[in-house]
Amino acid sequence: MPGRVVLVDDHELVRAGIRSLLMDAGYQVVAEGNDGDQVVDLLERHTPDVLLLDLTMRRCSGLEALTLVRARWPRLPVILLSMHDTRDYVLQAMQKGASGYLLKDAAVVELSLALQAVLDGHCYLSPRVASQVVEAASAQTQAAPADELSARQREVLYWLAKGKSNKEIAQLLELSVKTVDTHRAQLMDRLNVRDLPGLVRYALRRGIIGLDD
Repeated sequence: MPGRVVLVDDHELVRAGIRSLLMDAGYQVVAEGNDGDQVVDLLERHTPDVLLLDLTMRRCSGLEALTLVRARWPRLPVILLSMHDTRDYVLQAMQKGASGYLLKDAAVVELSLALQAVLDGHCYLSPRVASQVVEAASAQTQAAPADELSARQREVLYWLAKGKSNKEIAQLLELSVKTVDTHRAQLMDRLNVRDLPGLVRYALRRGIIGLDD
């Protein structure tokens, strides 16, 4: 269901356009800002369900603001808005804990898709930048190979990377939700990964899922 949004972008016309799209989709824009240095204060005062954050701003960039946000609100969904589709920007965003990366020239429908995905606990990347993550992941080595995981851990990882919730995975594998929670925690510990986007990157890199899954 639509929720409460804080929107931070240093271009007033861009904010106005996004605000209009959000309102049309039933979301409530509870606060707006024009620079990253306002983000912490806005979140403290308005407790949104999701933060839309421009990547490039004058005084404090979206990446710098994201670092501050993750230190205080590790579970808050954060979508970075950007004109940049290069690999370095995308990877920095994911490494710093972004829940989504949405290009500003994306189709209008992508905004709703991205919001719905992150509010459901999933990760969203604009299709044009998703390949950047896959290519980078393929070029890196991983200390903990996939075959060190148990068969059950691989199953849980597969469905997590496919975007299933813990409850859905429990139903698919005929396990308790608590057991799935335990497997998820063990995966993150073994793979030295702190968040769901990290698990998705690992699953792509090891071929546990493919880009077309």
